[in-house]
Amino acid sequence: MKLAVASLLIGYAAAFSPANVGRASSALQVSELELGATEPLGVFDPLGWLDTQPESFERRRAVERKHGRIAMAAVVGTIVHNNHIVYDGYISPSNNLKFSDIPTGIDGIFTVPTAGLAQIIAFIGFIEIAWLPASQYDGDYGIGYFGTDIQDPEEKARKLNAELNNGRAAMMGIIGNMVAEKLTGQTMYEQYADLHFNPFNDDQGFF
Repeated sequence: MKLAVASLLIGYAAAFSPANVGRASSALQVSELELGATEPLGVFDPLGWLDTQPESFERRRAVERKHGRIAMAAVVGTIVHNNHIVYDGYISPSNNLKFSDIPTGIDGIFTVPTAGLAQIIAFIGFIEIAWLPASQYDGDYGIGYFGTDIQDPEEKARKLNAELNNGRAAMMGIIGNMVAEKLTGQTMYEQYADLHFNPFNDDQGFF
């Protein structure tokens, strides 16, 4: 398990690596090279891709941004579902399965009927291909910031930087949550309720 976590962390280092690509996004009017280079790490490039693979920066930044957005949604969804906030009604009337019957945590996905999973995958595919295409590397899909377009380049840079850093935190957070859940057998809510914050003990007490 520790090896798997280490491998994931090394993989994410790729997403954190800016490179010497000397152009800015005209749509955003913000230099992508300046985003994400946050103190105390600054430009974090432990694998040296800054110099060896500069042409791959644009795609890696797009991947990092999109994964961060997905991870932020996943963290919010985990918190909401772990607190048993669910839709009323049935997720599958034919199977007499309500939304409230879906277990919280990772294992809940295995309770969703096959047809439901197929709908989820089809919807994600539609988003990825037609609505928010992965091929659009700048990540600006015309939606704006809560429906408004930020015109001030400094404010836009600050919010884009916050998005990148919050996305990075969310990627680590959702991975940590899933790993801790599998190690402890408890969901996030159950761990907090039991004051159990160390995944490597016998779930007896704080440590």
